[in-house]
Amino acid sequence: MILHSPALHFVSWRPFNWDACDCTVEFRRSTSSTLGSYSHGLKFGLERVLAGQSKSGTFLCTDQRQAQNPPTGKRRVHRQNVDLPPIQSKKKKKPFPIPLKKITEAARADKKLAQMGVEKPLIPPKNGLIVPKLVPVAYDVLDAWKIVIKGVSQLLHVIPVHACSECTEVFVGQASHYIQDCQGATSAARRNFHSWVKGSINDVLLPIESYHLFDPFGPRVTHETRFDYDRIPALVELCIQAGVDIPGYPSRRRTVPIRMLGKKVIDRGGPVEPPEQSCSPHAAASILEFDTYRTHERFSSPLESEVPGTAQKTIEAYERVKIGLKKLMKKYTVKACGYCSEVHVGPWGHNAKLCGEFKHQWRDGKHGWQDAIIDEVLPPNYVWHVEDPKGPPLRTSLKRFYGKAPAVVELCFQAGARIPTKYKPMMRIDIVVPDKEETSLAA
Repeated sequence: MILHSPALHFVSWRPFNWDACDCTVEFRRSTSSTLGSYSHGLKFGLERVLAGQSKSGTFLCTDQRQAQNPPTGKRRVHRQNVDLPPIQSKKKKKPFPIPLKKITEAARADKKLAQMGVEKPLIPPKNGLIVPKLVPVAYDVLDAWKIVIKGVSQLLHVIPVHACSECTEVFVGQASHYIQDCQGATSAARRNFHSWVKGSINDVLLPIESYHLFDPFGPRVTHETRFDYDRIPALVELCIQAGVDIPGYPSRRRTVPIRMLGKKVIDRGGPVEPPEQSCSPHAAASILEFDTYRTHERFSSPLESEVPGTAQKTIEAYERVKIGLKKLMKKYTVKACGYCSEVHVGPWGHNAKLCGEFKHQWRDGKHGWQDAIIDEVLPPNYVWHVEDPKGPPLRTSLKRFYGKAPAVVELCFQAGARIPTKYKPMMRIDIVVPDKEETSLAA
């Protein structure tokens, strides 16, 4: 059944194969939204066009675009190829995760309230109080983080990791790749080939540390007092401030909120002296569970039958860590330097003059603090994906056909784990890598 539409466009068309058919075809295209919703609204009024007869006919072809009012619900599109986030230039500051316009508007509103003598309205945890519903999330993040550290340490006994001694390139697999993309100091003498050495867990889980603060709303860390504070993983420090109690690393739990007038804290609830640091073996062992220090010695190699199960537990725990971090970072403030990899957990960044990146002389070595994103607290550290670990090594000529994945995901994949669907497009699993001789023929 063909619906009649008042708006039809007529255009003459002649086939391209003039020897096969000598005819004139009239093309009618509808622009109505009713016909546009049909995907098979094509009627041939021409019979035996290619049979060598000279006949005239009409084509009625409806527009295959969707209707103006599409049905509700999102359509899931399966992608084969997704590019990774672009690498930011080290000669520029990182983009702000929050638009600069919103930052300036919020600053002007705070300044206006301060000039009027009105205190800044604060809600937990911005006022120093913890959020009770996020305490279980923080404990779950630390439990999953321990599983990730243990799993990666055990898998490193089975799947080797290679690291370049001249640049930051990391490769997961039995044999290193031959892709010429080294940016090290002596790369020109090696024709941009990497100088591979044996990697460690710190090449898979990049260590991002932060100062541990007993009172995040207390005095800032200065350049002279920076050695008075311990450095622990930023992920662990965030969970401590969210309500996790770890022996040896106390944190102030306020019952009375702080008061602020603009950017100035007018009431911190009185000074509280931090308890003395405990040097007991129990306190040292508690923080060692969340650190990657000497994990190769602490965890032995799993049995061959246990490798796929260990890899699956590791990738699931890794996803739990990322989901929990997103929930915590929506409430608790985490700052990151816009020029280097320094991260600070707390409402304000520290004042230690340790930044040595682009134009640090203009800032006297101070960091350019801005809101952090999850990839700065838990860097994914993308590595080349190897579809067949026992196949030929990766080469520069086929570079554009290879995919990438976070180092943890690639390590678990080669150990036999099932990869989450969201990583498959960036790993380009559905793309067939051509042979070396077929490179020039591939699109």
